[in-house]
Amino acid sequence: MTRWQVPVVLAAVVVGTALGLAFDLGDAPERLVVPALVGLLALTFAGVNGRSFAEGIRPYPKVAAASLGINFLWTPAFAGLLGWLLLSDHPDLRLGLVMLLVTPCTDWYLVFTGTARGNVALAASLLPPNLVLQLVLLPVFVTALTGSAADVPLFELAVSVAVVLGIPLVVAAVVRFLAARADAHDRLDRVLERAQPVGLGLLATAIVAIFATHARVVTDDPDAFVRLLAPLGAFFAVAYLMATGAARTLALRYPERVTLTMTTLARNSPVALAIATVAFPDRPLVAVALVAGPLVELPVLALTANRLTHGHHRKVERQCSL
Repeated sequence: MTRWQVPVVLAAVVVGTALGLAFDLGDAPERLVVPALVGLLALTFAGVNGRSFAEGIRPYPKVAAASLGINFLWTPAFAGLLGWLLLSDHPDLRLGLVMLLVTPCTDWYLVFTGTARGNVALAASLLPPNLVLQLVLLPVFVTALTGSAADVPLFELAVSVAVVLGIPLVVAAVVRFLAARADAHDRLDRVLERAQPVGLGLLATAIVAIFATHARVVTDDPDAFVRLLAPLGAFFAVAYLMATGAARTLALRYPERVTLTMTTLARNSPVALAIATVAFPDRPLVAVALVAGPLVELPVLALTANRLTHGHHRKVERQCSL
């Protein structure tokens, strides 16, 4: 991930929205979402070296345990509560909200972690378990938290998860296997490092396609977006306090505190929306929550990075003045 990711993501949101409002594109752009994300995930998985992953996690077992516990125990429970309390009369929005909140981010949170001078190596090592667990557990979470209210088709949801997760995993495994046979792991890692702009381009393509397809859904039903502001705002506020409290309890150093905060806040809306477009093609309001998510999330992450950085600078200055 590079420093260009956040500007590119924001530009992709603007371009996609403009295209969707200016032209009647139907669902044509949506056909690009799954292929683009499958390509992005294949690059991501291929770049995961098992040894470096273990080395990145091993020095920070408390952070890894806290991250997994918050993201896959506390967050799903809180997401279900928010949906039940605030969106019980709007089952499709409730479904989209839960799909958004139970999928921790696997891409742009690295950028914000770096911006706030967090532990990027640790954040990258948390990416594989976050990605695999969220995709494997998504049908379970959605069915348990919204199934009776939203009439979730479990089979279709499981198939869509299998497509988005299975194809990239197989491709990455084959690439890693061939590299191992040729004793070319280092060469593969260098190639994948140079291919980062390709991954960023695939992410931008998916985001443009998502917003181009669903821009009019949001503008045609602005009340839906307004209804989502309360649960989204509540989630980000409480999640920040949760991460901050956990970091203080565990006495984490500043870089690890940033990493835990960012992985707690950031959500994986592109992948969740790709799954939703396959599983719920005739329920556009599900997509509204997943489209609205980044519109709230990206400013929150930017403000959080700024707050953490300034707070750390003030603390260092106070220490130096003593």
